[in-house]
Amino acid sequence: MNKKISAAVASAALVLGATSANAGIIIPAGEWTLDVNGNVNVYATMMNHDDTTATTITGGIAGVQDPFGEDKNQSINTGLLPAWLGFTGTTRQNDLDVSFTISMQPNVSTNVTTGDQAGPLWRQAFLTFGDKSWGSVKMGKDLGIFAGNAILSDMTLLGVGGSFGNSGAPTTLGGIGTGYIYPAWKGQITYTTPNFNGFTAKVGIFNPNQVADADQAAITAAGLSAYQDRFGVEGQLEYAFDAGKVWVSGASYKVQSDLGALIEWDAEALDIGTSLNFGNLGVVAYYYNGDGVGTTSYGVLGATAGGVARESDGGYVQATYVIPSGTKLGVAYGISKLDEASGETNADLVNKNRRWTVGAYHPLTKHLNLVAEYNSITSEAQDNTERESDALSLGAILFF
Repeated sequence: MNKKISAAVASAALVLGATSANAGIIIPAGEWTLDVNGNVNVYATMMNHDDTTATTITGGIAGVQDPFGEDKNQSINTGLLPAWLGFTGTTRQNDLDVSFTISMQPNVSTNVTTGDQAGPLWRQAFLTFGDKSWGSVKMGKDLGIFAGNAILSDMTLLGVGGSFGNSGAPTTLGGIGTGYIYPAWKGQITYTTPNFNGFTAKVGIFNPNQVADADQAAITAAGLSAYQDRFGVEGQLEYAFDAGKVWVSGASYKVQSDLGALIEWDAEALDIGTSLNFGNLGVVAYYYNGDGVGTTSYGVLGATAGGVARESDGGYVQATYVIPSGTKLGVAYGISKLDEASGETNADLVNKNRRWTVGAYHPLTKHLNLVAEYNSITSEAQDNTERESDALSLGAILFF
């Protein structure tokens, strides 16, 4: 892989899964070393939806005409990575490597007249301590383990991928919901082993985030307590070698929601993936399978109103090639499938979300990449009804 593109991808991995690695602006500060890092990315995205005003498929990603009959929209916005400003401090004390990371994610656009609507996200606030002899511990909010490698290996991390096309949105979907489930940003206590000849393992307990359709107000009004009675558990085993890496990971949660009543169900998933590089050629293959995990985000549409879990699976394949100019060309196909629960008949429920992506990522400088992407999203309901959205995105991403 071209060294300039490799640096950009490495920076993206740092931004999304930072620990104590340094890749930004290094500032010595007494016993500490401060790393100021991040990115700014901006894309002009032009979307074309199906020429229909029919009801959007529940859980579908593709869009339809708006109420005024308009089937096209445009936005100037960030891509899969929001704009990012991170601060990581590292030190060595009492035979321990100690670090902290705090980051914020401001937007580059908004959709209100004054331009002042969107506040920043706060995705990271964690500490780490450890030693290469016995491993390290992370405590705080960071990217989840399950499906983490899937998003970090996605070429649309440097671009847009799936997009709602709305100005002011803090981020697009990339391949989320069309090949993998969003790892999300979760409070956690995670242990990572030392590197044993390329093998590493990590396992953690996680804050059991409420699923997106849980209605806290309704639960409170009913005089009930919204709680989950155990931590989530996530883990991963990875083997890294000269040509790339192979990994398996899993997650187990007890999800609580109020889909007609206060209910809980178990949500468990496993995945397997590989990322390989052969000279200028890069290949990624990934697959996941889950019960009760739903689609797009963990737990969403994972069960019926009565708490009967739905099965889901999906994955993506991706190939990239760096041509002599340094431009990385890539193509990817991803799919996420959701089955009806036993005995369920729900014609409007999504059955499949599929994505084709063709992209070009050109390193204009060591830190600045120009990006052009075409994405086609198809959503199919259980009754085989389909909706399609196509998008062309042009822009740039700058890492520091």
